[in-house]
Amino acid sequence: MPLALLALAIGAFGIGTTEFAVMGLLPDMAAGFDVSIPLAGYATTLYALGVVIGAPLMTALGTRFTRKQMLMLLMGLFIVGNLLTAVAPSFWIMLVGRIVSAFTHGAFFGIGALVAADLVAPQKRATAISLMFSGLTVANVVGVPAGTMLSQQFGWRTTFYAITALGVIGLLGIIKLIPAQRAKAASPLGSELAVFRNPQVGLAMLMTVLGFGGVFAAVTYLASMMTEVTGFAPSSVIWLTAIFGLGMVGGNLVSGRFTDRAMMPMLYVSMTGLALSLAAFNFTAHNKIAAVVTIALIGIFGFATVPPLQKRVMDQAAAAPTLASAGNIAAFNFGNALAAWLGGLVISAGLGYTAPNWVGALMTAAALGVAIFASALERRQKGRGGPIRLDVRRPHRTGSAAGPLVRAAAGLSTALTPPARKHHASGLKQDHR
Repeated sequence: MPLALLALAIGAFGIGTTEFAVMGLLPDMAAGFDVSIPLAGYATTLYALGVVIGAPLMTALGTRFTRKQMLMLLMGLFIVGNLLTAVAPSFWIMLVGRIVSAFTHGAFFGIGALVAADLVAPQKRATAISLMFSGLTVANVVGVPAGTMLSQQFGWRTTFYAITALGVIGLLGIIKLIPAQRAKAASPLGSELAVFRNPQVGLAMLMTVLGFGGVFAAVTYLASMMTEVTGFAPSSVIWLTAIFGLGMVGGNLVSGRFTDRAMMPMLYVSMTGLALSLAAFNFTAHNKIAAVVTIALIGIFGFATVPPLQKRVMDQAAAAPTLASAGNIAAFNFGNALAAWLGGLVISAGLGYTAPNWVGALMTAAALGVAIFASALERRQKGRGGPIRLDVRRPHRTGSAAGPLVRAAAGLSTALTPPARKHHASGLKQDHR
């Protein structure tokens, strides 16, 4: 694996830390600005909204840049956003800093996944993607507890100064380690938007919303569940979340290797395991040992879905994958927000703190159903249409003239109906005669 992946992982670590560290900083931030805890919670809510809006917007604006240039721009914006958060003289300026930071999130992971995949051989693409995302998982194990300790010792602003420093390190790594000739430019915006006509791209994003979103239905209310139902002391929540984070790290890395060998089977296994773990949590939450084991399993299976979900979107949008890849990161965050909202609804309805686990299990089971349907639809389309056969034995000139036509036809073959493919194939044959 190339060293350039380390630069991407450092950037991912910083972004993951700034996203999740606020959970441990909210009391100090609320006290510092003299606002209520619910109002301080806007620092999390607006960040998630910024990710959903910023992912497609920043990616669309970056179509004129190479991917390396765009990663440098995004990491520079990340530095500015976190520095603004750290020095903010008022609560509302702090929220602006959070939104600026969030705007880099989706585009960085979306473009970074493409760069990571381009740095390695095709059979190692999912492994490379999982290594980049490992920065996000490690942030939950190391970054969030470290940020909380910094806040308790030196104030919450110190945490954001530290995150800003991480951004500077990530930016220097991108400049130094990522080869410019491999981080090619994105496709024109029209081509990027055109891939969404492929229903498989939409189905893949729906899998992301429902599949990984199921995790957040449970973990958003993990602290309350463990203290009110399982009987753990509040201080135990720190190491319980660390166990969840360790499960995420392991599931992500193992899934990356198996996704390279068999993407859809890996997706089926991870989603089935996640749905069963979430359903079991309704019962194991009443026993301390069983609850700890289940938390680890949710972390393992939950993040094991990430490499195949991201690779599925990239494969289906291969002709112009930049916007689709970033859009899928937005789909992750939309699913997280949806699941947390649904989990809150069932708790408010009086169904108890374990009820969100059923929400998560049902969401993941629905995602598994979408995955099976999408795979069956893809097989049926291939069976009806078959591959395009091009007559390229007599091109007009030597060199690589035939190559772009072959690749273009291959991209069209998954998006056009069988009659249309036949028409286009005959047209291409005429062009070569």
